[in-house]
Amino acid sequence: MKSLLNFLLIWIHVLSTWLILGVTLSLTFITSAQELGDHTYATEAIERGSRIYSRECALCHGPQGDIVDGVNLRTGLFRTVRSDDDIRRVVYSGAGEGQMPAFGLSDNDLNAIVAYIRAGFDPEGVAIRIGDPVRGQILFEGKGECANCHRVDGVGPRTAPDLSEIGAIRTPASLQRNLLNPLAAILPINRSIRIVTRDEETVIGRRLNEDTYTVQVIDSNEQLRSFRKSDLVNYEISMQPSKSPTTLNSDEVADVVGYLLTLRGQ
Repeated sequence: MKSLLNFLLIWIHVLSTWLILGVTLSLTFITSAQELGDHTYATEAIERGSRIYSRECALCHGPQGDIVDGVNLRTGLFRTVRSDDDIRRVVYSGAGEGQMPAFGLSDNDLNAIVAYIRAGFDPEGVAIRIGDPVRGQILFEGKGECANCHRVDGVGPRTAPDLSEIGAIRTPASLQRNLLNPLAAILPINRSIRIVTRDEETVIGRRLNEDTYTVQVIDSNEQLRSFRKSDLVNYEISMQPSKSPTTLNSDEVADVVGYLLTLRGQ
């Protein structure tokens, strides 16, 4: 009898240990997922968020989310919000000492609002995850090699478009698309060109401006050049992107997007 009791006590101890370990691992996983802000949203959630936004939010924030000073929900400009969970908290609890009231929406409705905002106010779009801007800047200047071509706040080369104000003019979806598929996202005016003049000079650079009679470019030496088309014997516009799709993983792309959204000029 005593042996049986000891056996049962040992098994209870073993099971308790495994139970505690399992709970600990589960909590660790959940915390990690929350820290990463790894949220995905279905098309149905984005469409639902569009309807909720029009009903509850558009009166104060405007149809495009840009009426409140210092806030542009469509392009991801917030005063204090960084993560998806921050957005949920503000919508649910309110902010600004009562300037924004608490709505107390359900979890599904909160997810829908976040999905619509992260999709850049496009009901048929894709919700974009925004990462940490501090990590994003490190990646931008390092592993991502973005700073090798792009200029920010007066620092960097001019061989690619200046990004100093990119966060004010591009949506999160547009920024992510530019990283993942440069060919589809690059503006025609920024395409690479190759020029051969009547003096047999070959110029390779980035097109800045063009009209019927002239073309202006930044050449490979970062010099601004202007040419009359009548002086050219060859003028080719590259249909290939000046840069390859990023090799960053999805978390790193989210971080770079987060950093780019902070670039809004001086």
